[in-house]
Amino acid sequence: MQRRTLLGATAAAALPAPAYTQPAAARTLRVIPQANLTSLDPVWTTAVVTRNHGYMVWDHIAATNEAGEVRPQMAEGWSIEDDGRRWVFTLRPGLRFHDGVPVRAQDCVASIRRWGARDSFGQVVMAATDEITALDDRRFQFRLKRPFPFLALAMGRSQGPTPIMPERLAMTDPNQQVRESIGSGPFRFVANEWNPGTRALWVRNDDYVPRQEPPSGLAGGRAARIERVEWTVIPDSSTAASAMQTGEQDYWEYPLHDLLPVMRRNRNLVVEQRLLHGTYGCLRFNHLHPPFNNAAIRRAVAMAVDQRDYMRAVAGEDPAGWSECLGVFACGTPLANDNGSDVLRVRSIDRARAALREAGYNNERVVLVAPGDYPQINALSIVTADLLRRIGMNVELVSADWGTLVQRRTSREPVERGGWSIFHTTASGDALDMPPVHLFLRSNGAQAWFGWPNDAEIETLRDQWLGAANPAESLRIAAALNARAMQTMPYVPLGFYWQPSAWRRNVTGVFRAPGTVFWGIGKS
Repeated sequence: MQRRTLLGATAAAALPAPAYTQPAAARTLRVIPQANLTSLDPVWTTAVVTRNHGYMVWDHIAATNEAGEVRPQMAEGWSIEDDGRRWVFTLRPGLRFHDGVPVRAQDCVASIRRWGARDSFGQVVMAATDEITALDDRRFQFRLKRPFPFLALAMGRSQGPTPIMPERLAMTDPNQQVRESIGSGPFRFVANEWNPGTRALWVRNDDYVPRQEPPSGLAGGRAARIERVEWTVIPDSSTAASAMQTGEQDYWEYPLHDLLPVMRRNRNLVVEQRLLHGTYGCLRFNHLHPPFNNAAIRRAVAMAVDQRDYMRAVAGEDPAGWSECLGVFACGTPLANDNGSDVLRVRSIDRARAALREAGYNNERVVLVAPGDYPQINALSIVTADLLRRIGMNVELVSADWGTLVQRRTSREPVERGGWSIFHTTASGDALDMPPVHLFLRSNGAQAWFGWPNDAEIETLRDQWLGAANPAESLRIAAALNARAMQTMPYVPLGFYWQPSAWRRNVTGVFRAPGTVFWGIGKS
């Protein structure tokens, strides 16, 4: 092949082919995302907006379907040998990264190790693993210390499926952000079009070969049926609603609940609950510094919480749109229970104020960081700020954009040096349905999620749950975990609400999933 021919072929592979028969608007899905994209690394942060970006760019070894069953994704399949202590995964043939380099087992090994250092379930996997090695370019193996039947499920769960990166990127320190978005997924990220706070763009990866099966949850065929996915950040909800109604935008991920009736009256819009699970609110403490390094003070705050106030602030008065959930496990799931949750039934400012005095609160400054551009989480934050002031705390409410909050919550410094005391976030119910995936419950100190709770008893109970001999034992341990969490208060559960999405009626192929995914979607 002559050099000019080779360069032409390379350029053709690197750039999306133009569709001259369609206007640009028909080839582009214009999306209003739920928040600003500021980090590109779904291992470094659990921010949902980064996870959604990751779904487009990176593929995964396994994935869960709508029924929650784990299915092969990048993997052709796997075998389990040596009484469950050896797992061998085989990759599908023909997988390539966006830069044209073949995906190898070595890339998978490095990616799994990096993911396992940060992800809640991944940490459990690594604790059970003796070694992960590549056998050849398409096969890699786990050698385990003990049988671990959750291995494939751990890599495919929606809270943080293992993103498979090129080895050179996967060797990045897991506590440092990867700055390149090179994956093998159905869309390629266009880095030079990214303007944080304004716009982000992905184009179809024409070299991607999806599985030959319909999409279900995060599993199945991830066929990109649209050429371009363009995110436009519109912080003002009224402006976003207008853009949807006039056709300037095609898809709004998290519409404000107050605006849903107006959009439902527009015959050109569809407003439906696309997410498979409810969205759960979380009040997260910083356990490292006063005043919330004191469990009694954390419990005093919980005594004042009325979940109904929080859910009404987010989702309005319609009781069909939200519900209380007084335990740490997602309501309606097998492990849901409220053992020991009496502290959340107190709902008394006076009793909370008295408990705060008894706990020794000394008027320490409480810095509550709220995302002004994220209406749902901002509403949770404002309810808490009012509640804390009413029980007698010295509160500083700091308004920031969501991207700044995501960066700031990584700080372990005291508030005097730019740290934080409380922030709020949300999680899908399937991220809270079992101990190993439950980020908010994990209490392993420096290795825990932001806030860094440290409680050996919770960690022991988590390990016991993984080894439970039968369903009855599993339920008993889940009840003990809930009771212990209500004593140590790693976070305060705030209830759950249903978050609809909205899209133009000419957007096709929208299906329900644990998160927001864009494969399978087209435009007529």
